[in-house]
Amino acid sequence: MTYTHIPVMLAEAVDFLNCRPGKIYVDGTLGGAGHSSAILKKILPDGLLIGIDQDMAAIENARKVLKPFGSNFRPVHDNYANLKEILLSLEVPSVDGILLDLGLSSYQLEKSGRGFSFNKDEPLDMRMDINSPTTAEDIINSRGEADLAAIFRNYGEERRAWPIAKRIARERKKGRIRSSRHLAGIIYNAFPPKSRYRSKIHPATRVFMALRIAVNQELERLETFMTLVADLVNPKGRICVISFHSLENRIVKNGLKHLEKSCICPSDFPKCTCEKKKTVRILTRKVLKPTNEEVEINPLSRSARLRVAEKI
Repeated sequence: MTYTHIPVMLAEAVDFLNCRPGKIYVDGTLGGAGHSSAILKKILPDGLLIGIDQDMAAIENARKVLKPFGSNFRPVHDNYANLKEILLSLEVPSVDGILLDLGLSSYQLEKSGRGFSFNKDEPLDMRMDINSPTTAEDIINSRGEADLAAIFRNYGEERRAWPIAKRIARERKKGRIRSSRHLAGIIYNAFPPKSRYRSKIHPATRVFMALRIAVNQELERLETFMTLVADLVNPKGRICVISFHSLENRIVKNGLKHLEKSCICPSDFPKCTCEKKKTVRILTRKVLKPTNEEVEINPLSRSARLRVAEKI
């Protein structure tokens, strides 16, 4: 099946990466390989791009699409949170730039058959890596009401987390909830009729996002990445992250601010004792958003936010 995806903020991301021939870069979220293809063109003839994705479909697609670049491209089936171990295995001590695009790809949403979309009737899977042990179906059918409500509230910022969790718990007594459309219908019915029509988004939107985040441990892995990334980038190297919702954006924003601080002692300390050193310089004081033209062409880009820092 063809892996289709339009790369978000392509020109801005590649420009901020400051790609140069002979340097080493990492695309930590290969997706449809759009960003990777643009990076590779900039680093020829002797540069190296390490492309990472936990979705094997993305890896297989990248091997085909990027085959003309030969040994300049190395695909890795893994998660970007394991970047330190990945670079060690490749005998690459550090790199000149790292890009993450944290969005769900069009392929995963429309063609993967894993239940990412509430508009389709597919198995309730939501794993980006199909070798992962836990599916969305497992969570929906085994977690208690309190756990489900916490997932919906903390990961999806869903205000009706408790009523939805209660409705799910009641419905699953009748039989296991197995499909995306079945779950979407349950969530829809947990909303009062008036609020269903007033909302600009489908009632299931936030719950599906929360489940996907929980299944793939997205926020935990992003936090892990932000703690290790500065040690893996060469001086003057760039860290570029495109996030798509407030929780991701907050982790990236706070992570870069922490790396830029030269002291984290309490404000009432007369003298610095933490000995923390400033490791990056933030290049995007104001978060960058896609242009109106890009949003018109690709509506999925409308919530994208790009933040960039440079290693000192």
